Amino acid sequence: MAGNGFGQVFRFTTFGESHGPAIGCVIDGVPPRIGLSESDIQPWLDRRRPGQSRFTTQRREGDVVKILSGVFEGRTTGTSIGLLIENTDQRSKDYDEIAERFRPGHADYAYWRKYGVRDHRGGGRSSARETAMRVAAGAVARRVLDSVVGGRGVSIRGAMVQMGPHGVDRAKWDWEAVLDNPLFCPDPEAAERWAEALDAIRKQGDSIGAVVEVVAEGVPPGLGDPVYDKLDADLAKALMSINAVKGVEIGDGMDVASLTGSQAADEMRMSGGQPTFLSNHAGGILGGISTGQPVVVRLAVKPTSSILVPRRTVDIHGNDVEVVTKGRHDPCVGIRAVPVAEAMVAVTLADHLLRHRAQCG
Repeated sequence: MAGNGFGQVFRFTTFGESHGPAIGCVIDGVPPRIGLSESDIQPWLDRRRPGQSRFTTQRREGDVVKILSGVFEGRTTGTSIGLLIENTDQRSKDYDEIAERFRPGHADYAYWRKYGVRDHRGGGRSSARETAMRVAAGAVARRVLDSVVGGRGVSIRGAMVQMGPHGVDRAKWDWEAVLDNPLFCPDPEAAERWAEALDAIRKQGDSIGAVVEVVAEGVPPGLGDPVYDKLDADLAKALMSINAVKGVEIGDGMDVASLTGSQAADEMRMSGGQPTFLSNHAGGILGGISTGQPVVVRLAVKPTSSILVPRRTVDIHGNDVEVVTKGRHDPCVGIRAVPVAEAMVAVTLADHLLRHRAQCG
């Protein structure tokens, strides 16, 4: 399995399984002399950590990160940065009944057909547990962005903008509200309605999908290449690589199909001696290259496949059976996808920033 890493210059590789002794990652390409400690990484992991509300899995993992290498006296050395998080709350017995049964909507069958073997304990490598290391890598990427860009740096913020069929009122958008509710919802009134709906879904033993939006502000113009390594193409790959993500759009995304050319074009005028865009339908990227406008991406997260509702399936012996997934699972995995999506945007921007600096100075 070669696809354990992401990025070209800023590149990170993760390892570990959901119910193994630990998960970790190795990050290469970080410039030297950047201040970095566990305290720069831990707050981001705490936002993703399970068991913080009734709306997420009750698995109790502290997600305490340890820096194993690449940092000396509080600064990066330019060598590989090794990060480790120990798993402390595995309940592998919860999965004994599905050891030979394929959970519909899960990776079980595909893994079994590809490798001939699968780790049924929480999904093994396919578990969302792996995303903790993406968040850790994203925290390091944020330090790189702050160091290289300087000034106000790059702000990367995410929010859940839709849960099932229920969307937010963008007129009531409040970034501060995202920090004040467990659903990462920018509309306080919608958050209350979502909480009631999610309680009902959870009691039914079912799950529901979501849409997450990430906005990166302060992104310098010029990041990305115009052909195969477009910034938006790499962002799409980064976000599609997150567990349960089934769709990604940049800017107006799918809605541009309903617009005319005159409506979709982001017109420009001079302001303060600088070209200024009058709209941002393109989501801050034109021709695969950042324009300096906010980079806006959205991702659709499917409902959690591990649910208590009986579903028809087959087993490894070719028998028709039913399956119920016990254990501790997220009724809406889109909630904890927010900090993961932020992290994947951060690592993509850091990678392209270092690539741009190498080529263009």
